[in-house]
Amino acid sequence: MDAFAVAVVSGVIIKRPRISQAMLIALFFGGFQMLMPVVSWNLGNIVSVWLCHVDHWIAFALLLLVGVKMIHEGIVGNDGDPDLNPLHIPVLLTLAVATSIDAAAVGLSFACLKMSIVQPIIIIGLTTFVFSFVGVFIGDRVGKLFGKRVEIFGGVLLLLIGIRILVEHLG
Repeated sequence: MDAFAVAVVSGVIIKRPRISQAMLIALFFGGFQMLMPVVSWNLGNIVSVWLCHVDHWIAFALLLLVGVKMIHEGIVGNDGDPDLNPLHIPVLLTLAVATSIDAAAVGLSFACLKMSIVQPIIIIGLTTFVFSFVGVFIGDRVGKLFGKRVEIFGGVLLLLIGIRILVEHLG
């Protein structure tokens, strides 16, 4: 949802995006959604003895940070900031990493559960790619109607997911 929300906002910023621009955003977001769980899964397999006791707290903290940041930016905004062009590679890289931090928690969880990561990352990557690609065009068409509310909604959703993870592991 966070990658989709950022893709929608990117579509609003770009104005009349081309297919190649939407593809670039979708490749970055989908690629990082695949990469982050693999990195954290490998790390988790090395240190899973220690991480399994705190993985739910890590996931909650990461989702909390990203969610609060999205809500803050949705309320305060960065209107008119020329440094926030989502097609500039440094900005796109930052957005891709920021929207995939929660995917790292998924990799840690799979490592703690001793589960394979191959099928989940393919599903995560492809789903994120499709949602991000479509999100850019949705942002161009209807994102202007909702403005920053899309980002606020995405942030609230991440907070709720983080709370759900924490409650499930503590309960």
